[in-house]
Amino acid sequence: MFSSTVALGLNRLPSRQEGYTLDLDSTRLLHEDGQQEGVAVGYTKRGLKPCLHPLLAVVAEVRLVAQLWLRPGNTPCGGNATAFFMDLWENLPSHLRLRGVRADSGFCLPELLALWEQLHLPYVVVAQLSQPIQKILKGDLQWTATEVAGTAVAQLEYQAMSWPHPRRLVLIRHQVAERAAGCVGKQLLAVPGYRFQALVTSLPATTHSPLAVWRYYNGRADCENVIKELQSGFALPTLCLEKFWATEGALSLATLTYNLSVLFQRHLGWQTKVTIHSLRFWLFVTAGVLSHPQGKTTIKIAAPQRERAWWRRLWEKILSPFPNCNAVENRPAFAD
Repeated sequence: MFSSTVALGLNRLPSRQEGYTLDLDSTRLLHEDGQQEGVAVGYTKRGLKPCLHPLLAVVAEVRLVAQLWLRPGNTPCGGNATAFFMDLWENLPSHLRLRGVRADSGFCLPELLALWEQLHLPYVVVAQLSQPIQKILKGDLQWTATEVAGTAVAQLEYQAMSWPHPRRLVLIRHQVAERAAGCVGKQLLAVPGYRFQALVTSLPATTHSPLAVWRYYNGRADCENVIKELQSGFALPTLCLEKFWATEGALSLATLTYNLSVLFQRHLGWQTKVTIHSLRFWLFVTAGVLSHPQGKTTIKIAAPQRERAWWRRLWEKILSPFPNCNAVENRPAFAD
């Protein structure tokens, strides 16, 4: 029930010819008292702490949360991810098509990769730099320089011990001296001066070069901004009730509120994402009176004179039944 509540906004998305990208991720919600159901000691950025470990899926192109499941804090990153994805897949609105799925190394699981291949769903997942992959990186690879300074790529067919068949492995090498600022990847002691990334993908090499695969995966970084917005703007870390399912219900309702704010911005035609704090400042804290003179519902808003033209356009857009009308700017342009 809670998952379908979060996913209500999916029905309002238009279909896209190229489809949507789904990003899988998880987050840790710290709860130091640890007395509630589901709160258990798990690995966090602050070490081993009592926490909850929600699993969520985000529609990348619109930053909408498609599904959220609550899990105990000691659940591994990919725990129950296959059932999570199948529940989402089976309840996806029929007019929506997924063009691909992206996830970090916690979701590089044999059963999950096999499921996506069975569904013919392209994927890009971070591969853990295990000893066999590190041995490949230390070997005589044919690296190809790219237009990105200090970044080279390579690719090969690789079969891990737990895989039933080989899969395409894209390797990325970053020269630390060239890309010191914000350089990602893992540094190997045997190969100083470089950081490495490994991506497992089903995207065909004929249409997606290694650099294109890497760039496609990098779009997943925006999923972290969605999680930050959920935590700072919708108070996810504070929503921990005594009962486990009550906590999941509270988290799902908070996520639904986030989705409604995203859909509201889409209806207004805003191209730039606005946080809930900005919405509160520009819209929600404006005083108003709801009245019914002569049976007609009227809202009287205490808007300053210099903002009234913007408010009029805003209401015209809100009441318009046509989604493709001209967009309203996301803040008043003050007139002298």
